[in-house]
Formats: sequence, structure tokens, C-alpha cells
Amino acid sequence: MNIESKIVFLPLARTTFSMSDAEDNFKKSCILLENLVGKVCRPAELLTSPEMLSAFADTVKAPDLVIYQCTTFIGGDFVSEITRRFCCPVVVWSLREPSIDGKRLKLNSLTGAFSAGNSLYMQGYGYRFIFGNPDETAVALSFRQIFSAWSVVKKMHQMVVGIVGTQPPGFGFGAIDEALLAGKLGVRVVRTEAASLMKQALAYPPESFADAVTELKTKTKGWESVPEEHLEKYARLRKAYQEFVVRNNVKTIASRCWPDFFTEYGVPVCAVLSLLNDSGIAASCETDTGGAISMYIASELTGSAAYFGDPVAVDEACNAIVFWHCGAGATSLARREEGAGLGVHPNRKIGPTMEFGLKKGQVTVLRLGKGRDGLRMMSMRGEALDEPQKFYGTSVTVRPLSGLPVEKVTEWIHDGWEPHFVVAYGDITEELRLLCSFLQIEFKEY
Repeated sequence: MNIESKIVFLPLARTTFSMSDAEDNFKKSCILLENLVGKVCRPAELLTSPEMLSAFADTVKAPDLVIYQCTTFIGGDFVSEITRRFCCPVVVWSLREPSIDGKRLKLNSLTGAFSAGNSLYMQGYGYRFIFGNPDETAVALSFRQIFSAWSVVKKMHQMVVGIVGTQPPGFGFGAIDEALLAGKLGVRVVRTEAASLMKQALAYPPESFADAVTELKTKTKGWESVPEEHLEKYARLRKAYQEFVVRNNVKTIASRCWPDFFTEYGVPVCAVLSLLNDSGIAASCETDTGGAISMYIASELTGSAAYFGDPVAVDEACNAIVFWHCGAGATSLARREEGAGLGVHPNRKIGPTMEFGLKKGQVTVLRLGKGRDGLRMMSMRGEALDEPQKFYGTSVTVRPLSGLPVEKVTEWIHDGWEPHFVVAYGDITEELRLLCSFLQIEFKEY
């Protein structure tokens, strides 16, 4: 994993403990971390006094993440040196005792971790704890999850969110204050009007959007039934959105959809958003900024497109929740049996929109939303069932891994979550928990 971050590894020890065991763990820890991230800022030897730690810290400038290993027992004077100098998340790492045999306590690493955790907690400092030796699979997995979550945090600090238009009437939940986004996530917002993109789309010469038509035909079926005029308007709009993305270095889009694109332009934006998601630009509709950023986080953590939808039904027959939306799901998420079909919007009767059920697999349902005290995040582990399309548009049927679906939706409504959720393929619960810890955002798992 290659992360453009300065990760600092601090192996800390006291010479009154078993230095041979400490040295062995130090060497193995260096190998593990360097295998995971390529390069780690670290000392050449164990740091066995606060003075040694201070001297090494003098050589470190603005770290992004500190790995604080209690290679043996150490007191709170060590961690105080870190919090005095640096302002970044800390991973506290405790090692196992080499033996539990009624004889000498060789490392006493765990007590050192308690000391560090207490100090960090009392200072309101963001930190996570890992327990285990560097040759353990679970420890390597924990660090992978930490580095993955931290990588997304870093990327968001350079991320541009493109917002097209405003929320439709009654959908104000999708708006998030730009100062809050910048202050909490480091996100920058670029805005444009839907009318501006429509005007730009209509001005293109016919030869300039042929690639967009080819892309749609390659990734979907049923395009033969779409009127040529609608295919052309789709392709024009696809090109306009792509140019907006490139011009502003946009990584995720929250786009207005109804009624403008139906009433003012003549085709929906659904298929455009679908293909943006396929191309690595997370794109939500109904100008849901929190939903778009949720999709971006999910896509970065899983390496694939995420789905954006409403929880519209509890399907008692398969003990699951149906997530649905009009027709903007990424084509790469379609069930193999159905493929990514094209159709018309269920209410407006204009196309092209996407028409399919989503593929099966392990999933995480998530949402970055607004609470009374600022941003918050939720997640639920689930299984996307091998179920066909439930309604016109796109849909995925998710069975919670624990609890009943009606209990889940009841909790979500009681807790005031927005009516748009994201479905990510894979279990990224721990990464989301870590990300929220780094950002000091409330996290709730259902």
C-alpha cells in the first residue's frame, strides 16, 4: 500500500526490561510497517528515554500519523513529549508478553499502553489501540485498515466536491454547510448551475460526443429502444459533466436531477451519473452532498463503485431491506443475469435511465450525515441478496447480518438519519470507525 503521508514509528522501551525481546519485536515491527506502507520515518534503535525520544522528534517535521509502540513498559512522560510536539492521530501499539510462566515479567507493554491511552484520552487527543505482535495476521490487518482509513482522510483534505444546482423542494437534508465541510473534512466545494451544464451540452458540435454514445452502448443493453434524440442529448450531457469534472479536478458530484433535466433539457441525468460512478467519480442525485461524500469514502475504501438509494421497503419474504433509486446505479453493479439495462424514468417516462437489480455480495450500508452537533457517520453490515430488480429503476435487497430489517429501519428513523443511504460492496465497518476516530466524528454501528 502506498500512502503519501509521513508515518512516524516510535519504538519506546526501558532498559530495565528484557531488551533482547524488545529488540526482536522492534526489528519485526519495522519489517511489517515497511512492507505495508513502503517508507516509515523511524529511529535506527529503540528509544529508551524521554531524552532520546525528544532528540529523534527534533528530526521529524509535521507527521501525519504517529505509531507509538510500547515495546516495554513506559510512563506517561513519553507520550507527553508527543502531544507537546505533534498534532496528529496516534496509534498506541502494545505487544504480548513473551511468556506467562510464573517468572519474570519481561516487557509489561500492556501497562505502558494503558498509561498512554489515559494520557491521550484526558488531553482529548485522537488515538487508536492495537494489541499483538508484528508477526500476527490480525495485527497486519489492523494496520492495513488504519492506513486505508487514514489514506482517505488525507485524500479528502485535497478533495473537490462538485455541486450541481440546489436541492429540490423538501430535500434540504442533502445540504451541508461549506465551512463545516472545510473545517471537519478539509473538503473544498465548487458549484455550478444545472442550467449552465445544459447550455454547455447543447452547444457541442455533433462529432464531439461520439465517444459518450459508444461508452453507453458498450456498458448497457436495450439502448436500441432509446430514441436517437435522447441518446444524443444524453451524450451531450455526459460530455458536459466530464468537462466540469476535469476543469475543476472534481472527485465526487452531488447533482440536481428533477425536475430541471426533464422539464428544461428533455432527458434525465440518471445515466450520466451512472457512468460517472463507473469511471471513478462518485455521483449522487437530488443534490445530496453528504450522500456524494459517503459514496466517495465507500469507493475509496472498497476500490469499486458504490450505490446510492432510498430504503423504500422491508421485504419480509427474504428478511431484507430494499434500497432503490430512479435509475443512476453504476452499470458495474448490475446482476450478471440481468445486466445493465436501459429504460425510462418510472414517473416522467423519459430515458435513458438504468434498469436492473444489483449483484449479490457482502456489503456495508453507510451514511455521512448531520446530527444535532455536527457531522456523524452510521454503518450496518449486510448481505446483498441475489434478488432481481424490485421496482422500475435500480435496486438492491440487503439482509442485515444481525437483527431484523424492521428493527433497523425503526432505529434509523428514531435516530433521525437522512433518507438516502450508500451501499458499498465489502465489509468496511472498521475502516469507517477508524476514519471517524481520526476526524473526531460521531460513529454509530447498527
